[in-house]
Order: sequence, then structure tokens, then C-alpha cells
Amino acid sequence: MAQVEATTERVVAADAEKVFDALADYTGARQKLLPEHFSEYEVREGGDGEGTVVHWKLQATSKRVRDCLLDVTEPTEGELVEKDRNSSMVTTWRVTPAGEGTSRVVVTSTWQGAGGIGGFFERTFAPKGLGRIYEALLANLAAEVEK
Repeated sequence: MAQVEATTERVVAADAEKVFDALADYTGARQKLLPEHFSEYEVREGGDGEGTVVHWKLQATSKRVRDCLLDVTEPTEGELVEKDRNSSMVTTWRVTPAGEGTSRVVVTSTWQGAGGIGGFFERTFAPKGLGRIYEALLANLAAEVEK
């Protein structure tokens, strides 16, 4: 099994604090940011950053659906980490200032991929597919915070 990684980033025309607050607001803003690949969204504990437990289903392809139950931590300022209880997937959101009134958002997901030929295809295609999903989410984030 090899580790698989997908990273996407975007510069957003809003202060880093405002962008981070939107990402950490699991009971409000976050649900509105999710593209159609996410379903069955439910905040089970908390709702604002650290200590939140959130559930969703992520439909990565027409045949591949991940049932995610995520524990949210904030290990450093401007960073949210979502660890899936149902798999090895860990998603890290980093928001940093990128000049006056702008911020850079970088989202990285890592997980232990399958072995063999299936693992080869997963390592080849999954990061691109997940990248497209995160690009849509980041576009929604930009639209929300740049208002």
C-alpha cells in the first residue's frame, strides 16, 4: 500500500481570518460550500473548528462513495485537520495571508491506497478527481467570503 495525496490551492480575495472562520463553521458556512459530491451532511458534535465531529458521504466517482466521519482539530493557527474515523484519510486545510486583503487556501488529503493494479489506478486518477471536487469547493468558498 502506498500513500496517495491530493493537493489543491486557491488565492481568495478575503482576509485569512474570515476565510478560516468560514471553513471552521461546520454548522453554517461549511455546508453551503460543499459541491454536489457531498451528501448526508450532519454535524454530530461541536460545530466550530476544534472538537467538531461531522459526517458526510463523498461521491468521488459514479461508483466510489466514501462514508466519512471526521474528527476536526486545529493543531496550529490557520490550520484545520479532518481525520476520518472510517478510513486512513486525513484532510488538512491551511489558510495563510497572501497580501493585503487576500489569503491562500491549501487543502491536502492523504490516505493509504490499495496495492497492486487497483492501487496504481487509484494513485494515478484519485488525486485528479479529488482535486476537481476541492476546486469546486474552493470556488464556492471564494464566492461566499468575497461578498
